[in-house]
Amino acid sequence: MRKFDTKVQYLKYKVLREVAKHSWDDTLIENLWDIPKSIVPGKEPTMRCCIYKERAILAQRVKLAMGGDKQNPNVIEVIDIACDECPAAGYEVTTSCRGCLAHRCEDVCKRGAISFDHNHVAHIDKSKCVECGQCAKVCPFAAIVNRKRPCQSACKVKAIKINDDNAAAIDNNKCIQCGACVYQCPFGAISDKSYILDVINIIKNSQNNQNYKVYAIVAPSISSQFTYAKLGQVITGLKELGFYTVVEAALGADMVAMAEAKELSEKGFLTSSCCPAFVQYIKTAYPAVLPHVSHNLSPMAMLAKYIKETTENAKVVFIGPCTAKKAEAKLDSVKDYIDSVLTFEELQALFDSKDIDITTLPEDILDNASYFGRIFARSGGLSDAVVQALQEQKIDFTVKPTVCDGIEACKVALLKKSKNVLDSNFIEGMACTGGCIGGAGCLTHGEKNKLEVDKYGREALEKTITDATSVLK
Repeated sequence: MRKFDTKVQYLKYKVLREVAKHSWDDTLIENLWDIPKSIVPGKEPTMRCCIYKERAILAQRVKLAMGGDKQNPNVIEVIDIACDECPAAGYEVTTSCRGCLAHRCEDVCKRGAISFDHNHVAHIDKSKCVECGQCAKVCPFAAIVNRKRPCQSACKVKAIKINDDNAAAIDNNKCIQCGACVYQCPFGAISDKSYILDVINIIKNSQNNQNYKVYAIVAPSISSQFTYAKLGQVITGLKELGFYTVVEAALGADMVAMAEAKELSEKGFLTSSCCPAFVQYIKTAYPAVLPHVSHNLSPMAMLAKYIKETTENAKVVFIGPCTAKKAEAKLDSVKDYIDSVLTFEELQALFDSKDIDITTLPEDILDNASYFGRIFARSGGLSDAVVQALQEQKIDFTVKPTVCDGIEACKVALLKKSKNVLDSNFIEGMACTGGCIGGAGCLTHGEKNKLEVDKYGREALEKTITDATSVLK
């Protein structure tokens, strides 16, 4: 039964599952070399040059599954010793070079980085090359190519460089913690820290002491995940794990839609605040736009705040597709409401660490939100919800949204806004392509996820945002 898009995801899952098993059994791995036997490589290497390197890399994976480097504030980390198989990044001359006489590549290079051997074949001096790409553009044989690493191609905010040891290095001042590099790295050398042990401890303490109840807030994109089972079975599985109850983050989205619509009508221009990676990008790249970011909390934080304020001694764990949510949960404005964050990958590992086969469970009900709250999970859904919220609140304001599907689209919209040439009054920013359904912590990715979310939205019993939020009054 296939649960993941890639074998890299499966490898990460196996480590998470085994670390979780040890935690449930109170046999936590204290020595990083005390790795669970079920995932330790055998006597022969399967992926690397030698068994010793495989075990060293696995030790680092275990460390990340246990929370990673506590001194590094970024939730995304690089396993340096796993990051040496990619070719050196940059422009290279391929065997397609014909040794032509025109030497256009040499003429266009302002740094003198192009030279030729006795066969007139071009070579690039990396110490002089500035990666401008002009040589590649003028080569009539397309013989010069850019060997950009997958992680660098995935990172649209240019937060990844290659260090002197030929490993990827993340600039924390630029990184928005979206996890795009995590999903695209073919060697699993970049990963998000896991707080799965924190969640297990929260659940175990609630069961032992019964001083508090643990709430699971699930992102609406869950409807496109765990496709091998029914959503109601996933909800039952969460309660089998020890969660007191499960609430839709989509209800928080309904709350945000109402508040954001009102704020937009009062201010005349707004950018959304739901995607933490998008908000972080504004902070790092377009700080002048910060005053225009909605002052509302994200749906996750909005709903968690309501739970904490209305339920004594509640603990709240958010479960979704987003690595950036792990960073958002540590913000001063959010940390009092969210106790920990899990991705869908980690939830699958939790189920299997307790040998819970969700396909055998009865179906429970998850129905706390409207259609509009649920479609927040995909690009364009937030804008649709804001339009609906304006209508339901009888606010006379016409929304002209710019829907940003992915961080590159966000960059274009923010650049236009910074130059006062943006022809809209609302920017819906989603860092991941497709919206939350494209998050790095998803089990699966693809166009089918959007269809599943829309179907899930149509199944909502509450047909208006007003009806959905009326239970909060």
